[in-house]
Amino acid sequence: MTTDLGYVPQSSTVPGNGEPTLHELQTGQGVLRWHRMGEGPPLLFLHGSGPGVTGLRNFAGVLPAFARHFECFVLEFPGFGVSDPVDAHPMQAAVQAVKDFLDGQDLDRVDIIGNSMGGMAAVQIAIALPERVRRLVTLGGMGLGIFSPFPAEGINLLVEFTEDPTRERLRQWLSSMVYDQELVTEELVSERWKQATDPETLASARRMYSRSAMRALAAPPADPEAVPAWAQLHRIKARTLLLWGRDDRVTPLDGALIPLRTIPDVELHVFPKCGHWAMIEQQEAFESTVLAFLSRPEAAL
Repeated sequence: MTTDLGYVPQSSTVPGNGEPTLHELQTGQGVLRWHRMGEGPPLLFLHGSGPGVTGLRNFAGVLPAFARHFECFVLEFPGFGVSDPVDAHPMQAAVQAVKDFLDGQDLDRVDIIGNSMGGMAAVQIAIALPERVRRLVTLGGMGLGIFSPFPAEGINLLVEFTEDPTRERLRQWLSSMVYDQELVTEELVSERWKQATDPETLASARRMYSRSAMRALAAPPADPEAVPAWAQLHRIKARTLLLWGRDDRVTPLDGALIPLRTIPDVELHVFPKCGHWAMIEQQEAFESTVLAFLSRPEAAL
C-alpha cells in the first residue's frame, strides 16, 4: 500500500465525516467498543492507561486531521470503563482486544498509532503478527529505561492514586503527564474522577498499578525462558516512528535508546516542552510529523 497524501496541517471539521461514530463488536472477552471516522486506508489508534482514560479522550483532538486521509478506528481497551471489563491483566486484555478487533473487522493490514500502554500493545502485535502492521507509531511507553529510576515519577503517582484514590492524587498524577500545567484544569480532574473511581475500572487498574503489581513487574520472570518485549524489538518488520516528549515524567526519554538501536527500520522525533501526551500538548506538530511519516512513499523510507 502506497499513499501520497500531500498533507497540510489542518484542525477543522472533516467534510462529510462529521463526528466519530461508536460501534460494538462481540468477542470472547465480551463487547469491544470502538469509534470510526474518515475514509481511506485503515489507521488504528490505541490509547494509554491511567485514571479516567478512554481512546476518544486520548485522540479526539487529532482525529479530524487524520480522518481527512484515513479510515480511523479508535479502540477502547477492556478494563477502562467503555468496553466490557475482563478478569485478565489489562495489558494481556489489550493485546487480545487488538487481535479480536483486526479479525472482527477483516482488517488484513493496518497502520497503528499507540500511546503509552497502547504503544506497548502495538509493539506486541507488530512482533507476533508482522504481516498485519504496515507502519507503527508509538508515543513513549516502550523500550527500557537506561538512566532513569524505575518506576518513574509519573508511575509512582499513578500507584499512589490507584492504592488510595483522592481528587488531589488524581490532580498530582495529571500534573506529571504534561509539561504545561495550565492543561490540568478542574474540568479535566472532574472529567476523569467519576470514571477513574468506578469500582470495576479501579479493580482493573489495581491489577496493573498496585504496589504488588509493581513489585511483580520489577521481579525476575517466573519463567526463566520468557523473553521480554524490549528484547524482541529486532523482530519488528513495520517501519516505525518513535515519538517522545522531551519532558516526559512517566516514561523518560532514555527509554527510546534501546528501540532506536534495535528496531530495524526506525526513526525518532522528540517534541520540546512536552510531557507524556504529545498528541495533546503538541497537537499540530504531532499531526504534521505523523501524517508525513504515514504518507511517505515506501521507496523513500
